[in-house]
Amino acid sequence: MGRALLLNASFEPLCVVPMRRAVVLVLKDKAEVISRNGGELHSERMSMPIPSVIRLVHFVRVPFRSRVPLSRRAVFARDRHRCQYCNRSAENIDHVVPRSRGGEHTWENVVASCRSCNARKEDRLLAECGVALRRHPVAPHASLWVVATAGAIDPDWEQWLPSTNGHGNGHSADADASTTVPA
Repeated sequence: MGRALLLNASFEPLCVVPMRRAVVLVLKDKAEVISRNGGELHSERMSMPIPSVIRLVHFVRVPFRSRVPLSRRAVFARDRHRCQYCNRSAENIDHVVPRSRGGEHTWENVVASCRSCNARKEDRLLAECGVALRRHPVAPHASLWVVATAGAIDPDWEQWLPSTNGHGNGHSADADASTTVPA
């Protein structure tokens, strides 16, 4: 079976739950279906749409979330597994200001990159190697960590997730492609 994004009553992403848990929450009237994936679940006496996004009926207080821990998986989730230099599939992480040049291992200095861009940049600054970032790296919204550990992101979830630049909701690949940082 699949998975569903669980939203708080305030539409804040809480976690990704197995489909079975999502169905139980809906059947017990603890959650409502916000988005469907098109299929239906059938039992002997009823059928219901397969939920892709569900929202809790009552607000659940969530303890304060500090910054998302910096990890390879989280960097790939923030950058949508795309190279921040050429937009190809990313396999590596790269320090914008190399650590050998005093760069730190922080959200603002780490991006996902493909193997060829990482090799071309080596331990040089952006201006020295003639490459530009597609988007300036920033620490992601804390709720990104909710889905970073879940693997692939269902397209139905996009409008409910914070953008990977840390501001607002939603994500647009077109907006990412047009936002560049001068070298």
